[in-house]
Amino acid sequence: MPNAWTKSGWRSKPRIQMPSYADDASVKAVQLELEKKPPLVFAGEVRRLKKALEDVADGKAFLLQGGDCAESFAEFNADSIRDTFRVLLQMAIILTYGAKSPVVKMGRIAGQFGKPRSSDSEVRDGVELPSYRGDIINDIEFSAEKRVHNPRRMLQAYSQSAATLNLLRAFSQGGYADIRRVHSWTLGFTEDGEAAKYRDLATRITDALDFMDAAGVSSDRIHSLQTVDFYTSHEALLLEYEESLCRIDSTSGMPIAGSGHFIWIGDRTRQPDGAHVEFCRGVQNPVGIKCGPSLRADDLKVLIEKLNPQNEPGRITLIGRFGAGKVADYLPDLIRAVKDEGSRVVWTCDPMHGNTIKSASGYKTRPFMKVLAEVTEFFDIHEAEGTYPGGVHFEMTGKDVTECTGGVSAVSDATLEDRYHTFCDPRLNASQALELAFLVAGEISDRVNKRKSENGRIRAVAV
Repeated sequence: MPNAWTKSGWRSKPRIQMPSYADDASVKAVQLELEKKPPLVFAGEVRRLKKALEDVADGKAFLLQGGDCAESFAEFNADSIRDTFRVLLQMAIILTYGAKSPVVKMGRIAGQFGKPRSSDSEVRDGVELPSYRGDIINDIEFSAEKRVHNPRRMLQAYSQSAATLNLLRAFSQGGYADIRRVHSWTLGFTEDGEAAKYRDLATRITDALDFMDAAGVSSDRIHSLQTVDFYTSHEALLLEYEESLCRIDSTSGMPIAGSGHFIWIGDRTRQPDGAHVEFCRGVQNPVGIKCGPSLRADDLKVLIEKLNPQNEPGRITLIGRFGAGKVADYLPDLIRAVKDEGSRVVWTCDPMHGNTIKSASGYKTRPFMKVLAEVTEFFDIHEAEGTYPGGVHFEMTGKDVTECTGGVSAVSDATLEDRYHTFCDPRLNASQALELAFLVAGEISDRVNKRKSENGRIRAVAV
């Protein structure tokens, strides 16, 4: 391990966005409990994901990452997990069929409990209390008792993540994800145009499978059509938790973050000499870097060198989050810096965080058309730079919520209050997520067809 990395080495580095625990002994006791528990994910799964992301980096696959802005203890239930998983399956089917590309499926789930905050405290009616930092640290209830940073909440986060992963593995490997169930994934509450488009797509897929069977190629015997590889991800924000679940891979002898398959460093915590970069540089998991307007090209070069000195494809995913209308101001410089260094990375677009506004009704929201606009700009710029736009990263849910305005579900400022359930940031509902998947698939398909047409003209001229 370069520079004598240890899993606790981050403690000697500057830290930000971290809790202020009152009792060090309690924190150590919780960490000892967590160190005795099995890891939530395993090294073989991490290696498979890294290989899959290598294909994305090489332009051979596409990454779909989505899920809750912040998981909560209070809303934890099997139906919620199933519904989010189901929508991600639907989105992946749409992208695979429309874009003719394999899709790597990754949820913001089974670990996404911590949230960075713009302020350490919150004031209501003249009362100032610590900000809510996610259920793994404190409670959303605005009271002095609930807002205390409590290390024992890490144990509940671990237990919920373990139960979530158990259910996800059952869904992805136990028959629920079988492609022949593509019709049964239709959400009952979705009766708009997107549901009709999805049902039409499902029918075409079923017809194709029936043809395979008639031709003697039995789809029942093709394992890849009966199961899916589904991976978990979260922001590696609470380093006491990450350190406690770090394990040594018995095959390679290298450290693995056992808290999730994929971890990312947030836009607020990506200081090259900071604690979060120090921890992430030593584990072998694929690592994401959130890239916002404040990230400079030279700093990105330093980050990539620290986190991926061997230039391993599939190791680094760069997640752009700039805001609609601003992508062209920042992304080209970052792309050119990466090309100059010859770094093999995955480029993805997070069109959620840069498009958050306060509605006239007082709710924090994200306009659907702004989200779509940023995705389109992301594709346009990569096309101009000759690089591959490798994925999308959405905050979304399988529930019929009203948190983001617009889309075919026609959520407006006036209807935000109907089902505004988020604990933190506004999420796309199931209908909006499906609509976005169809539109992104169309973007990819149009560009692929354009390249094929241009290549055909070039070959014709050469002949």
